[in-house]
Amino acid sequence: MTYPKAACHAILPAAGVGARLSAAGDTHQPKQFRLLAGKPMLLYAVEAFMDCPQIESIWLGLSSGMAKPVEALLAGLKDRNKPIHCLETGGATRQLTVMNTLAAMLKQNVDAQDWALVHDAARPGITPHLIQHLIEQVVAQGESPYVGGLLAMPMADTVKEAVLSSNHSKRTIDRSRLWQAQTPQMFRLHALLEALQAATAAGDNVTDEASAIEALGGHPLLVEGAAYNLKVTQAADWLLMESLLKNEVSS
Repeated sequence: MTYPKAACHAILPAAGVGARLSAAGDTHQPKQFRLLAGKPMLLYAVEAFMDCPQIESIWLGLSSGMAKPVEALLAGLKDRNKPIHCLETGGATRQLTVMNTLAAMLKQNVDAQDWALVHDAARPGITPHLIQHLIEQVVAQGESPYVGGLLAMPMADTVKEAVLSSNHSKRTIDRSRLWQAQTPQMFRLHALLEALQAATAAGDNVTDEASAIEALGGHPLLVEGAAYNLKVTQAADWLLMESLLKNEVSS
């Protein structure tokens, strides 16, 4: 299949509640809206995609009732240079939120052959440079509905497999072919929607978009990301990310 030149769109699923995070701040507020180094965590990712010239539009998948508050939050951004769509497409899982958001984009006449870059709202360390690097690497490879790619990091630590139902080590796993997935993860809109729909129909709960693509026979390209593009999940992650962002601002 031959594809025309396609646009790139960012998707940020932001309907989660951050149940695993119990660090400083208002623990009753979803973590993506809590202040991190002086501003809501979600804004770091939104601004990075705004500053990446290859990104045409940004789509937020939000829980019910959150569209207007988030629109108000984003209204303060300086020099908004591309459309930001706040959709109440949040589902019970990230998988459903992304799937619902992709379907809504098609209904709003986004080209099915455009690129969708799905990024965790809880990865505030993403930069325009990393986004651009991913796009360039993915576009440079051969065309296929199930190719695409994602940012990832080669495993640096020794990896252990535990004994079943125990914290005892069973064996050491060869890390030479192991990568830790990050985001954005970039795929053709129609291919990603098809893959997520297939996973949902099969009852599979995939933890990232690449997993759904792999299940249909795709082999996404692994593009080296950066250690600072970490996901804020535990309290220690919050403190580390806050320190990194504060040092960046002060430097």
